[in-house]
Amino acid sequence: MRVILLKDVKKQGKKDDVIEVKDGYGTYLINNKLAVLETKGSSKILKKQQEEAALEESLLLKECEDIKRKLEKMTLNFNVNTGKNGQVFGQISTKQIAEELRKKGFDIDKRKIKLDVPINTLGVTNVKVILHKDVEATLKIHLQK
Repeated sequence: MRVILLKDVKKQGKKDDVIEVKDGYGTYLINNKLAVLETKGSSKILKKQQEEAALEESLLLKECEDIKRKLEKMTLNFNVNTGKNGQVFGQISTKQIAEELRKKGFDIDKRKIKLDVPINTLGVTNVKVILHKDVEATLKIHLQK
């Protein structure tokens, strides 16, 4: 029996995969709404959904590329308190960076901001921002007194 998976099924395949299974297991998958029987109609619907998903993915990728260009031109400035010898108290977190980006009109989750090293020295530090699995921007963070 050939079925089209509606959800990821452990050790069988991912959503939208067409797999060959035994009749009893296929019935189980269909009854639990994990799969549908592969027919001409269901194959046509799957192909249409995959085309729409590919189009949506390309639009998302283009949007992420635009955001990347804007972010790489930008420098975020943070005023920090320093002690003797210019030592910074504390450090800048991803939450603070995300809030500053939100003020500038970018809605980027703090988990998408990757810090290789802590931002706790005066000057400019480069930070990676992951916008998409294929798009990564470099944002400049400037700490000043």
